[in-house]
Amino acid sequence: MKHSSGESFLRRISQQRIDPAPVTGQTTLPQLIEGAFLSYNAGRLREACRLFTTKMLADDTLVGLSLSGALTPAGLGASCLVPLIEAGFIDWIVSTGANIYHDTHFALGMDLHQSRPGLDDHELRQHQVIRIYDIVFDYQNLLGTDRFYRTLCRSEPFQRTLGTAEFHHLAGKYLAAREEESGRQGRSFLAAAYRCGVPVFTSSPGDSSIGMNLAALQLEGSQLRIDPLRDVNQTAAIVWDAKKCGRSAVFILGGGSPKNFMLQTEPQIQEVLGLEESGHDYFLQVTDARPDTGGLSGATPQEAMTWGKVDPQQLPDTVTCYVDSTIFLPLLTAYALATHPPRRHKRLVDRLEGLTAQLRQEYLARRNRDG
Repeated sequence: MKHSSGESFLRRISQQRIDPAPVTGQTTLPQLIEGAFLSYNAGRLREACRLFTTKMLADDTLVGLSLSGALTPAGLGASCLVPLIEAGFIDWIVSTGANIYHDTHFALGMDLHQSRPGLDDHELRQHQVIRIYDIVFDYQNLLGTDRFYRTLCRSEPFQRTLGTAEFHHLAGKYLAAREEESGRQGRSFLAAAYRCGVPVFTSSPGDSSIGMNLAALQLEGSQLRIDPLRDVNQTAAIVWDAKKCGRSAVFILGGGSPKNFMLQTEPQIQEVLGLEESGHDYFLQVTDARPDTGGLSGATPQEAMTWGKVDPQQLPDTVTCYVDSTIFLPLLTAYALATHPPRRHKRLVDRLEGLTAQLRQEYLARRNRDG
């Protein structure tokens, strides 16, 4: 029997027929995602898991993670980020300062509690209880964490100019030591990043409680200065080096300033430094923001391509998943750990100075060549 043109066309665009097996009590998480997450945002979540494990985790690919939204207060630092870092699945990070600040509570042994939304906020204020939606904790957590950073940053090793990755690596050293002293290793993603040599940048270093405390120290006469322009060059150097002998992947949780700071590495290389490049190779974004409002958090990889942020040839290897990061990240973490072996730690934090010097040399050579 001759097939209709419609049947032939369907065969060409079909990935597979929808015919799932029943979910049972024995269904593993990878089987659930592969067998039941077939369409709509579930389908995009499955595509995201596949992209991450089959392409982004290739040995020659560098994976950058951007973090926005209150993820660490919800425990996602300890439950997901630490295992991903320790497995070698994350090579460099751009985070809001708030995620790093609240991550510190866990390293210092401070408690945060699950509660519920809709509490009486006037009553919470009277009892000095802080609320992040359905998370609550004692105001003393803030005061204790403030004291930790002020005491730490008054010390001699911090009396100099640092980029945020250098600052966080140094702070992570002390957080890792606190974890080991208390026997609670694995609570802080910043401590894990220190152990594994993963640089952690903050795109807006003054926009968090850590920045507020460093500002207070400046009033005391501290010599600590945070240099965000150093971060711009270091992140560009990371991507420039990655693209010379491999690929660059970006994994974006949320949006905001960390997303832009990670993606702007390519315009910095191409537009500003004038070096020949074509954009990041793999783009995986998890967001609840719409693209039609014009905000960066909802901007698509296709739009990013017009800025040079994403390689036009790699657009098929981009996924935008419209789902809450707190739902997505545990699922991806479990899927990746179950389906992909650990990778060697690239320890980029040990190479930042050399990579930046190399970028500078090639930029100056281009300038001299082109006048």
